[in-house]
Amino acid sequence: MSFSTPLARIARAGIPLTTLAFVTVGIGACAKEQAAPQEQIVQGACQSAFGANVCAWDQMSGDSLTAFGATVPMAMIDSAPAGEPMVWPPVAAATIPLSQAAKAATGFDNITLYWEAHGHPPAPYMVPHFDFHFNTITPAQIAAIDCADSTKPAQPPAAYQLPDVDIPDLGTLIGLCVPHMGMHAMPESELQSTTPFEKAMLVGYYDAKPIFLEPMITRKTLDARRDFTLAIPTVPDAPPSVHYPTHFAAQYDSTAQAYRLEFSGFGGSSAP
Repeated sequence: MSFSTPLARIARAGIPLTTLAFVTVGIGACAKEQAAPQEQIVQGACQSAFGANVCAWDQMSGDSLTAFGATVPMAMIDSAPAGEPMVWPPVAAATIPLSQAAKAATGFDNITLYWEAHGHPPAPYMVPHFDFHFNTITPAQIAAIDCADSTKPAQPPAAYQLPDVDIPDLGTLIGLCVPHMGMHAMPESELQSTTPFEKAMLVGYYDAKPIFLEPMITRKTLDARRDFTLAIPTVPDAPPSVHYPTHFAAQYDSTAQAYRLEFSGFGGSSAP
């Protein structure tokens, strides 16, 4: 009995082995060129809030940003004090800078985290919740917001309103403008609801310009330790340098005991 190796059969067919080697190398090179870069998470800056670190991060595919967001540990959520007194204006529990990659790719600059232990008006939002402001302006610009400019945007997102809200001892907040934050555009369906909200995506404004996206999430929702998503509206009249995401997801990691808040799908700067 004789044995015939693949190389022997190729040689008998009259194909030079040098030709085969060239073709093989060529196929391997093409495969390398066509392979997509592997995505990786790049950890960013962290800031302590209620005894735990909240950290920014980027998801990169080669040199391209595909997503960015924040890791929010349950230790921070669980430690937020239920009896914290209300102060005016509210004070951020943490301000976390985004990376240069995220700033360059999207125009978003930083995250400010607020804990609303008692909630706030309008009525659907009078439950304990966290505000995660993803800001397109710098901390210095945020600090300069005093709500003296009461100009609302010419065109808020579709099905959103900027309500004027009466606050005892403070007066009327035009467009629900809060110093060091800005105005808040809220979903019409929630403003008309008679039941407390659970989670919402707000759009922030000042000087008639959009300045932040805000996943606003109740403590009860986060305590459930479940994944969820929120729709992001199209934001008209955004600056050309800002590329708003089209997708938001909150993913719970049971091993890390933390949420991963993720923005992705950076399609463009503004509505047509």
